[in-house]
Amino acid sequence: MPLDAYRAGDEYVICFDLPGVAPEAIDIDVERNMVTVKAERRPRQEGEGVKWELSERPLGVFSRQVMLSDTLDPEGISADYGAGVLTLKIPVAEKAKPRKIAISHSGDRKQIQA
Repeated sequence: MPLDAYRAGDEYVICFDLPGVAPEAIDIDVERNMVTVKAERRPRQEGEGVKWELSERPLGVFSRQVMLSDTLDPEGISADYGAGVLTLKIPVAEKAKPRKIAISHSGDRKQIQA
């Protein structure tokens, strides 16, 4: 199951190629920082009298696991399937986003002499 992965702003995107797989035959599990995608490509149901001459597309169950870094939030994963491509969007965790640190200004301090 080939995939592409990239970061787009505050999301990490993973696209899996799953041509010929029905949406109900796709299962996505997340456990801690491991995402597992399982899919099943079933044989086409043809009418009576069909005699296959050639069958090269793989059938059956296949899976792929992707380990997510600690900078991603597995709780916020969303999935979309269209045109044979499963797209997972994983938000970048708040703790991993760049942030500015405010600098306080204490002004002039008087020294205390003992």
